[in-house]
Amino acid sequence: MDHVAGLLVLTLAAGTPLVYAALGELVVEKAGVLNLGVEGMMLVGAVAAFIVAARTGHAWLGILAGMAGGAALAAVFAILTLSLLANQVAAGLALSLFGIGLSAFVGLPYVNVVIEGIRPFAIAGISDLPYVGKLLFGHNPLVYLSIAEFAAIHWFLYSTRPGLIVRAVGESPQSAHAIGFPVIRIRYLAVLFGGASAGLAGAYLAVAYTPLWAEGMTAGRGWIALALVVFATWKPWRVVAGAYLFGGVTLAQFQAQASGTAIPSQLLSMLPYLATVIVLAVISRDAVMIRQNAPASLGKPYHPEH
Repeated sequence: MDHVAGLLVLTLAAGTPLVYAALGELVVEKAGVLNLGVEGMMLVGAVAAFIVAARTGHAWLGILAGMAGGAALAAVFAILTLSLLANQVAAGLALSLFGIGLSAFVGLPYVNVVIEGIRPFAIAGISDLPYVGKLLFGHNPLVYLSIAEFAAIHWFLYSTRPGLIVRAVGESPQSAHAIGFPVIRIRYLAVLFGGASAGLAGAYLAVAYTPLWAEGMTAGRGWIALALVVFATWKPWRVVAGAYLFGGVTLAQFQAQASGTAIPSQLLSMLPYLATVIVLAVISRDAVMIRQNAPASLGKPYHPEH
């Protein structure tokens, strides 16, 4: 049982960056905006967090810097697509490529730097309890924060008036504007939140999960986060379940490599992504469910008539 609890702890840790990134993108898409730049925002958040943590010696300042870095890149996307009406798909892809290149360039001097990262909780006398101690009280603080973010987003979207307005903007921005809601401002705020959440995902990787900086350290997690939103049919609880599923498959890959299995490591590294593709292929067969749950104005440009 202790071994199982340890595996669950590692699974939650591996899935946490996807929880942050996918929940942020979920809010963005609920507002009717499609931002494909999650991978780039995660990498910019990771490098910003690591540089600040390395220079100041304070990992939590690095976390804030990572969120700011992701939000800054998201602001560029918002200006291009919401104010200048650029194509959202093209702008998102460009943003992702820009973030990948920028993070690699800026982070080059920090490749071999070692920092003191954010450590998991260790409560004397409680974390060492059999079975439940490690499972309930042995996580990194950012793992608990990701669960809190999930609860807050679910409550916001489905139990508050502002959340209803965000969903209304995603369904019909023309109708929302007609009754007096500032559609562009709401979409700006949603995009900035998504960027900060993606930056937090990258910061978690750089100063808590690893902690180190390496070029391309997100390893495609930003693209997986985008896929998870579709896999979850835009439902927060499914996003979290899918993130932890990916984390579990990633952990299984590491366990298989550590056990000395005869399967080539390259094939094992494919497992998390292969599992995601298979699940998406199965989900996407139900086109009716996708249409019913996808925001009606997703990816469509909108500018209020004056």
